[in-house]
Amino acid sequence: MPEGPAPAPVTQRLRVRYAKRGRLRFTSHRDISRAVERAVRRAGIPVAFSAGFTPHPKISYAGAAATGVASEAEYLELGLTETRDPARVRADLDAALPPGLDVLDVVPVRAGRGDAPVKPGAFTDRLEASEWRIRLDGVAESDAAAAVAAFMGAENIEVERLTKKGRRRFDVRAAVSACELDRRAAETADAPCAILRMVVRHSTPAVRPDDILTGLRQVADLAPPSPPLVTRLAQGPLDADTGGLADPLDPDRETGLPSGDDADTAHGRERPRSGDTASADAVSA
Repeated sequence: MPEGPAPAPVTQRLRVRYAKRGRLRFTSHRDISRAVERAVRRAGIPVAFSAGFTPHPKISYAGAAATGVASEAEYLELGLTETRDPARVRADLDAALPPGLDVLDVVPVRAGRGDAPVKPGAFTDRLEASEWRIRLDGVAESDAAAAVAAFMGAENIEVERLTKKGRRRFDVRAAVSACELDRRAAETADAPCAILRMVVRHSTPAVRPDDILTGLRQVADLAPPSPPLVTRLAQGPLDADTGGLADPLDPDRETGLPSGDDADTAHGRERPRSGDTASADAVSA
């Protein structure tokens, strides 16, 4: 057993929503985690450490997007040894991170009832689906619309992908609860393109945007002439009635004052919705 005092206990947990924009979409998850650790140190945030021979900062990630994909809805959790104002943590952490990794919201984790701790998997369970935007440069809207109609009209569409367990075939159609052409966004784009928006359930194996593009190619021979620009706009609980996604941080906000972007909302400044200006920056770089 390692000698020395035990690490300071966690007294506060903060959940952080951050964006991965522009050229930072090509950054690997490992590099992002290193950047976050350095930013936490520079910002003077009292993060807790694990015990053992190689202590690690108590920073955990949930539902990270793949390398090459931009995102407006990435999440991590910080375990702190001292209680800090979430709005201050948001500002300090955002200033310490490189441009393109932008902190959007910080909320304290809701405590359990009485002495009952919060279950570690409780937040991950809220991330039931993701909303994606896929920009297909050089694709006519009529061709994209026909492909979407064929895709949504199919009962099942099997694709093959190499996974950690070897090559697997799985149905991508079942995971897509909604898919449509975003004509308004395409009209304001800087080049001729078709833009798709879709809601995809989180499943095992995970159905990724490139799997869906493979399915579109199978059912409608849709083959973009250049690599697509993919942005995750949101992830969270899936509303079965509306087909939309709720904010996974809302249950934590119910117990305290708003922080981060919600502090702006509370003072009369509306928080940007997914797909607005901030998200547009993610696919234009």
